[in-house]
Formats: sequence, structure tokens, C-alpha cells
Amino acid sequence: MKHIELNGQIREASNKAAVKAVRRAGQVPCNIYGLGMENILFSVDAQDLKTITHTPNSYIIDLKLNDGRGGCAVLHEVQYHPVTDEALHVDFLAVGTEKPVTIEVPVLVTGHAEGVKMGGKLLVSSRKLRVSAMMDKLPDILEVDSTPLKIGKQIVAGDLNYEGVTIVSPKATIICSVRPTRATQQAKMEAQQTGKKK
Repeated sequence: MKHIELNGQIREASNKAAVKAVRRAGQVPCNIYGLGMENILFSVDAQDLKTITHTPNSYIIDLKLNDGRGGCAVLHEVQYHPVTDEALHVDFLAVGTEKPVTIEVPVLVTGHAEGVKMGGKLLVSSRKLRVSAMMDKLPDILEVDSTPLKIGKQIVAGDLNYEGVTIVSPKATIICSVRPTRATQQAKMEAQQTGKKK
């Protein structure tokens, strides 16, 4: 999985006034925890943060704090403003090379489904799946081949298998499916009626 660098400024106070001051300065309050480390409060530039939050991609974040601390992390939780969709607060989870990392990875549906050739419509239901893997095994994308899908069939998370990667999302999570269109349903009905007339 690709790495992206993010610089942060240590912040001491966590009261409401201090948090508001951070936001007024164009920064987003954050914290990082995990791997037995103490909770560290810091802030990052709002525009820099968007390279991570406003993208379909997933990254391992190389966090560099102004006091010399930092390390590898993943986005754990982002609180957004209900109206402006701006990030209000971000939790980062520290990760390392010794333990599996759990993260959401984008899904890329490929191929030309059999059901689509027969007049059906391909529906993609999941754009990301939660997976767990050692850091060096984490994929940038999860490729899902839709070619075998016939009309009325679907691919679920439980059908997928990637070397060194465990799918954490529920096995019943639908990735993609081929639904019949009105035209295919009409053609089927007409074929059935023609068959009855014979």
C-alpha cells in the first residue's frame, strides 16, 4: 500500500476554546494512539488533511510531528461538519510492521459480466472493504472480476480471496450484482408467452 507523509503540530490543551482556536487557524485537531503509545494530541493543516480524507484511495500515513515524534498510522475515525463536510476532528491509529493492520481498501470491479452481455445491468454496491494484513501485504486496491456474473447473480465479500489478506467486512457484504432490466424482463415474458402458444 502507498505511503503518504503528513506533518503535525503538537497541541497541549484540549478544552473547547483551544480546539476552536486551532480550527480558526486552518488546522484540524487530531490525536493518535495504539501500539501501547500514550495518546498524543496534535493538529494538521486542513488542506493537507484533504489529501487523505477527500480521496477514494487508502494510505499508510507517515506522520511527522514537530517534536520529532511520529510513525506509521492509519485513519481510524473522522468527524465531519454536518453542513460543510469539513473535518472537525480526526483519530489516527498507530500501526507497525509486527502486527496485522486493519484498514478499508478500495474495490475495483473489472471484466464484462456475462449478464450484462445478456441485457442485464451491473450494480456496484461496495466501493471499499475492510481488510487485515501485514503492512507489506496490504493492497492498494481489491480487484474483483465480474466476468462470470449472470443475471440475478452477485459477488459477496465471502467469495473473495487474496493472498496474505483477510477480509474483515461481513461475508454477506454485496460487492456487485447483475440485475435484470425492464427490457430483459419483457423479453423473458414474451418468450414464455410464445412458448405457451406453441
